[in-house]
Amino acid sequence: MDDENKLEEEILASFEREEWRSVPNLSQEIERYAAYAEASLTKDKRVNIRISSRDLEDIQARAAEEGIPYQTLMASVLHKFVTGRLVEPSPPPSSKPTRASHKHSTR
Repeated sequence: MDDENKLEEEILASFEREEWRSVPNLSQEIERYAAYAEASLTKDKRVNIRISSRDLEDIQARAAEEGIPYQTLMASVLHKFVTGRLVEPSPPPSSKPTRASHKHSTR
């Protein structure tokens, strides 16, 4: 089971044990957190950068796969990087046998 599904199951079990309670003044709390989100996500600066044509084409292709504008993808990647949430993918498993996996033959 992946971590996301495990977390969802833990949250559901917690909810079913009735451990979740509504906060007083729910509508005010929603407004307050919506204001926090809006303030933190406001894009108020413009940046111009030079990148290779190839990189831009690859970014545009990836954004098209995700169904989002390429500028949004770029901003998201930068945001994840500066907040420490950009995760590098694990390298694919090697198809080459390792030295330890070779069996020494005796002749």
